[in-house]
Amino acid sequence: MKNLFRGLLVGWVFGAVGWAQPVVRDLRYAEAAHERQVLDVYAPAGAKGAPVVFWVHGGGWQGGDKGSVQVKPKFFNEKGFVFVALNHRLLPTVEMGAIVRDVAQAFAWVQANIARYGGDPQRVLVMGHSSGAQLAALLCTDERYLKERGLSLAPIKGCVPVDGDTFDIPAMIEVAETRARVHGLPLPKYGHRLKFGNDPVRHRDFSAVTHVAKGKGIPPFLILHVAGHPDVSAQAQRFGAVLKEAGVRVRVLGAKDTDHGRINANLGVEGDPATAALEEFLGSVVKP
Repeated sequence: MKNLFRGLLVGWVFGAVGWAQPVVRDLRYAEAAHERQVLDVYAPAGAKGAPVVFWVHGGGWQGGDKGSVQVKPKFFNEKGFVFVALNHRLLPTVEMGAIVRDVAQAFAWVQANIARYGGDPQRVLVMGHSSGAQLAALLCTDERYLKERGLSLAPIKGCVPVDGDTFDIPAMIEVAETRARVHGLPLPKYGHRLKFGNDPVRHRDFSAVTHVAKGKGIPPFLILHVAGHPDVSAQAQRFGAVLKEAGVRVRVLGAKDTDHGRINANLGVEGDPATAALEEFLGSVVKP
């Protein structure tokens, strides 16, 4: 009740085009929570038993914020979805496993609490952009993080990772380091090799492709990426092929005439091709 009252004091967010968006902000999803272990809930008026979108922000696991959602809450609320956006702790103050567990803990909060905001905890669509795409994909393929919370993949009806480049981390590291070596460029001081633990075992373990297998209940996927970028395109195709081989329904869509920021910002914008694919996917996996 304390969290609910705290959030209701905020009430509304006003968009650039004049629409008012109801939001309950900074709900704590962890006991003795770190300041970043909070989430926001955007619910359409009168929502009851509505499907839920669970959104993980990007920012290279080192930055980003749940408030950078552009028009997504409005888009999903108008379609009858409750929209949840979370923050997580960041590198290098915690290691990667702690970040994944933050995401799983926020998901557990949704399972326990979203009904009071009009959401259906058994119909959840998991989404994320950039580093959030890796976290979303891992949550939906490596069930160990949910099992730690007494949960399973069953409530997840679909997953939409947006322009991620780390579904297969060893491949991404090899590509980046080979490129740097061939062109005589310095390696980044805190690149993927170090972010994911500087250990090949950990690199594989944090890769969604490692955990894809038949019969696990992995949900359908829509993998969105920038068509003109070789790294995200290769990673999307690789992940899509692994899912398809395991019998998981998947569509991989490369969006043209866009970039890493715009593919995210334009989700929910009328006439956007990635949004059209998202709407089609929504209709096939979960309905209000």
